[in-house]
Amino acid sequence: MKRISLFLVTNLAVMLVLGLAVNILGLNRFITANGLNLTQLLGFALVFGFGGAIISLLISKPMAKWSSKAQVINDSNDPTHRWIVSTVAGFAKKANIGMPEVAIFEGAPNAFATGAFKNSALVAVSTGLLQTMNREEVEAVIGHEVAHIANGDMVTMTLIQGVMNTFVVFLSRLIGYFVDKVVLRNTSDGPGIGYYITTIVLDIVLGVLAAVIVAWFSRQREYRADAGAAALMGRKQPMINALARLGGQDPGELPKSVAAMGISAKPSGFMALLSSHPPIEDRIRVLQSAP
Repeated sequence: MKRISLFLVTNLAVMLVLGLAVNILGLNRFITANGLNLTQLLGFALVFGFGGAIISLLISKPMAKWSSKAQVINDSNDPTHRWIVSTVAGFAKKANIGMPEVAIFEGAPNAFATGAFKNSALVAVSTGLLQTMNREEVEAVIGHEVAHIANGDMVTMTLIQGVMNTFVVFLSRLIGYFVDKVVLRNTSDGPGIGYYITTIVLDIVLGVLAAVIVAWFSRQREYRADAGAAALMGRKQPMINALARLGGQDPGELPKSVAAMGISAKPSGFMALLSSHPPIEDRIRVLQSAP
């Protein structure tokens, strides 16, 4: 119920902010005079902005299983599998969330958590992670992923992405309409070439800017999950050790649908602005300085 309320409040807030901005700037008179329906544009932006993000969230778990070829091990009798499932169960109980599905996938050292709901999420670890880390470090990584679930990070990132998408869709079409009707003086009833070209260009430019903002929020969320893992384990050294070990390895690539919920990534240059994860050394420093 809380998540549904958050979604509704976020939608209303976005509509209110966009509506107020247009009225304060006096654009509402221009928009109405030139035949653009502001209410319809707001509705269009919200549907397209949040629609894709919400659908992605709802299908995130089955898509993650399919794209990573993860095998669920909750009912496995393998001793290592039982230990992993037991570790997830213990952390889930401490975090006061429902027992997630637990899975293993083939690949370089990494792990991820996904799912639309706290009480029916998925935690997956890679074979590479199990092969290169000791048990305490693996437990810390699992704690990190459980902390993502407990913090509601999947929903939070979906809402942020939805807000950014909505602004991109709304602003690109509003500016495109202005360029078409005022700058290029298109007097036909429908939009002209200026509208379409401007909208396409702004969708790309504003989309990149929105991605930078979303990535920044995602990096802050990683620090919280590191701290959450330390809290679940009762001490922070195992998480620090796990991060240090990850820092010396290639984390490999996760499917795009779950990359933001992975344990690490190694971007550089401009791509660091679009990275969902902070540099490992920064994460270690922040965790070490935490009380």
